[in-house]
Amino acid sequence: MSPSPGAGRTTVETAIGQAGIGVSGAPRRDAGRSPASRFFLGLLGLLGVLVLVGLGIWQLERRVWKLDLIARVDQRIHAPVVDAPGPGAWDGMTAASSEYSHVRLAGRFLGGANTLVQAVTELGGGYWVLTPMRTDSGFVVLINRGFIPQERKAEFERESGGFPSPAVIDGLLRMSEPGGGFLRSNDAAANRWYSRDVAAIATARGLRDVAPYFVDAGASGDWPRGGLTVVTFRNSHLVYALTWFTLAAMLAAALAAPMIARRRRQGPAR
Repeated sequence: MSPSPGAGRTTVETAIGQAGIGVSGAPRRDAGRSPASRFFLGLLGLLGVLVLVGLGIWQLERRVWKLDLIARVDQRIHAPVVDAPGPGAWDGMTAASSEYSHVRLAGRFLGGANTLVQAVTELGGGYWVLTPMRTDSGFVVLINRGFIPQERKAEFERESGGFPSPAVIDGLLRMSEPGGGFLRSNDAAANRWYSRDVAAIATARGLRDVAPYFVDAGASGDWPRGGLTVVTFRNSHLVYALTWFTLAAMLAAALAAPMIARRRRQGPAR
């Protein structure tokens, strides 16, 4: 006995229902989710959108700060030269208020070993040569005389750094770099230096009345090669902000899509 047409249609509709597909052919993705679980997932997604938007706003605020810093540093570099700050100004000095100021010192370089600090510059790998200068005002400042390549290390290790004639140095004020660099710590006992840590170098050399900063000497034609200070600030905050805002928009669209789909399915039934 052949099955009736109605029985076949009922069997097909039952199979479609078991597969979770509506009569209209659209998958019922949230058919098995309770209203409470949908609400929780929506709330979690909304929180994610707010966090992403907050990160984007934070990056915009950082961008404003960075542009202000760049403008202030550029103004200091091109300002008229001033005397290097003496002991009366040291307590209030910060990188934000003083770094990259154009300063001048007059005095004599002190005898004793130079301090060679590992460096990488546009001229390749080598060392900064730091030599203490006692200013005419009586305090001591470490002068970064400039860069030397690897092959001249022994020459400047032997050099005492002391010169009989007075000197005048024009350069950029830099704040101390404590700790180390290149993922390595300074080792005063072994005379290995990876950052220009003023306090540690002063202690190792037995210096007193030392300024909490050092000075990068201006350009010179001989070794050590001065004038290699790099004054650039990475400013990718706008790119980061746009990335966070884009992710927020994508998450918001993903949250809205199921709600729009449900309304479309419910529309014809009304």
